[in-house]
Amino acid sequence: MDGAASFFGSFCHNIPAICDSALLRVLLVIVSLLCADIEVPPFTNIKDNLPTLGTEEVLFATCTAAGSKPPAEVRWLTGALGDKVRTTTNSTQYDNDTTTTVSSLFGVPTREINGHQVQCVISGGSLSTDRSLSFTIQIYFSPTEVNISVISEDSFECVTEAKPNANFIWSRSGQSLLESAVKVDGAKLQLLSLTSDINGLYQCEASNTYGSKRGQLYVHVASGSCSAAWALLGVLIFLSIVGAAVWYFYKHEDQRHRFTLFWRRVPTNESAGDSAAQQEQHQTEELPSDLDLSTNQ
Repeated sequence: MDGAASFFGSFCHNIPAICDSALLRVLLVIVSLLCADIEVPPFTNIKDNLPTLGTEEVLFATCTAAGSKPPAEVRWLTGALGDKVRTTTNSTQYDNDTTTTVSSLFGVPTREINGHQVQCVISGGSLSTDRSLSFTIQIYFSPTEVNISVISEDSFECVTEAKPNANFIWSRSGQSLLESAVKVDGAKLQLLSLTSDINGLYQCEASNTYGSKRGQLYVHVASGSCSAAWALLGVLIFLSIVGAAVWYFYKHEDQRHRFTLFWRRVPTNESAGDSAAQQEQHQTEELPSDLDLSTNQ
């Protein structure tokens, strides 16, 4: 109504003769009454406050229903979060009879709450049905501990957790990366040539808007002469083991052979007894036939 009155006031100031008409004055009243009954739907949106990981309560997001006539109602549906979050609502009314309502969502930014989905519901006012806006709580943090995992013999990957996702930069301590010997693809490092030229300490830096962290990888590839020396040493050790085994076998085989011969030379008790009996029988057979061995007289 104030807007219509202002318009007609300006119009009458420029053309006063027309405004003297009683008909025009009636039209002014009618238009003012019609404008007073017009409903204005709200403009709605959710703003992420980009909370970072911490232990103190912070603002997660705000849900706004702006410029509604009559005022709209704004509320949050938080589901399983329960008392882990809380809300506040404030309204501001303007001279043109429109109202802006803002509802804020608060909580402690922990890893457990990260990724939960909530909804902001706007109802009433000039809306015939409720309007629902979905929002996923995102907790932002710098890269955590950086680990380097082994993909294969010549490939490695830098692994960390961060929000937003981290960017990765590989470097070699004190030296530049040899493009002909290594290949970098984001978080991955591939050794294209396994020679001593790539030896050194490699660093992987993970970073995002909130900070950075590093992980280290030490690469050492033996030179050709060293490899040959180690191979020769392995052959010598193998031959020494084989020689010792052969010597041990023949030594114990000779002792076993000597024991067998000794065992054959010494008769057992049973064999000695049999020999004595046979000797006695032989002597008996050699006695004269007219000799009486009987004890009877």
